[in-house]
Amino acid sequence: MASNMEVFCEILIAILLPPLGVCLKRGCCTLEFLICLVLTILGYIPGIIYALYVIVYQNREGSHELGAPLNTA
Repeated sequence: MASNMEVFCEILIAILLPPLGVCLKRGCCTLEFLICLVLTILGYIPGIIYALYVIVYQNREGSHELGAPLNTA
């Protein structure tokens, strides 16, 4: 699990340079990065919103995937 300071730094980078934040979190040759780049070019605010979504809500460590059973017993 990420520390509070790590999450704070990721969010700060996502606000200042949204594609960079997504690139550091998910990689540079991913669909998420390309979507964030296009959204940032079209409008800075949509790029920030999408970057925050990717960093905070997508694939957090320890979270369950959609459709996966909660109990593995």
